[in-house]
Amino acid sequence: MSASLPDLSSFPITRKWPAQHPDRIQLYSLPTPNGVKVSIALEELGLPYEAHLVSFERNDQMSPEFLSLNPNNKIPAILDPNGPGGHPLALFESGAILVYLAEKAGRLLPRDAAGRYKTLQWVMFQMGGVGPMFGQLGFFHKFAGKDYEDKRPRDRYVAESKRLLGVLNQRMAGRQWIMGDTYTIADIAIWPWVRNLVGFYEAGELVGFDAFAEVQRVLAAFVARPAVIKGLNVPPRA
Repeated sequence: MSASLPDLSSFPITRKWPAQHPDRIQLYSLPTPNGVKVSIALEELGLPYEAHLVSFERNDQMSPEFLSLNPNNKIPAILDPNGPGGHPLALFESGAILVYLAEKAGRLLPRDAAGRYKTLQWVMFQMGGVGPMFGQLGFFHKFAGKDYEDKRPRDRYVAESKRLLGVLNQRMAGRQWIMGDTYTIADIAIWPWVRNLVGFYEAGELVGFDAFAEVQRVLAAFVARPAVIKGLNVPPRA
């Protein structure tokens, strides 16, 4: 006799996004730099999942169903029907999700304590620095902020983004990935944001991206990975 499928009906989010495959990890996301961290990790790890588009155009992220899982109304979020102890686990914050998925699969995060913490410091580097600073630069360069007459806010984020790229450029000298020869969740956290800075935000010239040869080299290797190619488009935009 086959095992019965998990019952996720107690999670209000499944009312708005019904699970067609309730035995798989449910991903609620959008293909943004933070969102694709999780879809790329899921693809890299080969974990079965079902993706649900959270449309900002429809304000899905403010719906009661989404807020029931993530009160911070940000993507991505997941619902794992087979969490710790065999119980469903709902989780938000992309960095926390990356750590959880890596530990669940036993890959992409070193098992030795020193290696684990050194990897996590670079994940935090992205969460606390790269993401917020690049995101602010995007606002002031491409979106509503570009119309501000006072360019000091934009210039502040340009300078900080350049500094962060310099940190990355120095780190990558002589290394294949953030942690050396081993590809980890630190790479999955960082490189989508670098890609977005020079791609979607169109800020490559503004930050002098041509000067960061090591960053360019590793970014090219990252976006060529099959799991990254697939994960960058999950879930497809409606």
